[in-house]
Amino acid sequence: MLFRTLLHILFLSKRKPDLGHWDVARTRFVTLPTDLDINMHMNNGVYLSIMDVARFDMLVRNGVWKIMMDKGWYPVVASETITFRKSLKLWQRFEIETRTLGFDEKSVYLEHRLVRPSKGSGGKEPEIYAQAFIRGRFLRRAGGTVSTAELNEAFGADPAGMGLPDWIERWGVDVALPPQRAEAPSVWN
Repeated sequence: MLFRTLLHILFLSKRKPDLGHWDVARTRFVTLPTDLDINMHMNNGVYLSIMDVARFDMLVRNGVWKIMMDKGWYPVVASETITFRKSLKLWQRFEIETRTLGFDEKSVYLEHRLVRPSKGSGGKEPEIYAQAFIRGRFLRRAGGTVSTAELNEAFGADPAGMGLPDWIERWGVDVALPPQRAEAPSVWN
């Protein structure tokens, strides 16, 4: 997966058109033999890894990657959830559509859709094979979390009108674990 990420960041992403912060990024892939599980379809863990590549593609194309590197920031995933609809088979081409949904005080929320051309619409409208929602944060190499206010200022993004859906805000709160310095015992009910 590291080589796929590097290929996109160093070569492919730079050849694509620039994006605005709220644009949908479309990143093309093909299902490789190394992506398959014993059922001969893409392994569910690979979906999450390939979405990482798509996020990096978006960050390069919307200019955020360069700003992050200059400031010593890096993105991490705090929470993610995915729903599968159809399987991706060997050598199938697909796209990951990625967009920023909005922010809370500490987190950025993204949506990913893994899509292929729909047979029902004559291939004109993409069909969703899987959909995922990501809650991410930006951290400082020197330590600490970058606030979304600081992110928006640095990136020149205006989040006005980008309110999060209520359910995703609740999800972000409901699935959050205690901070790193707090206790988090593993106690089963």
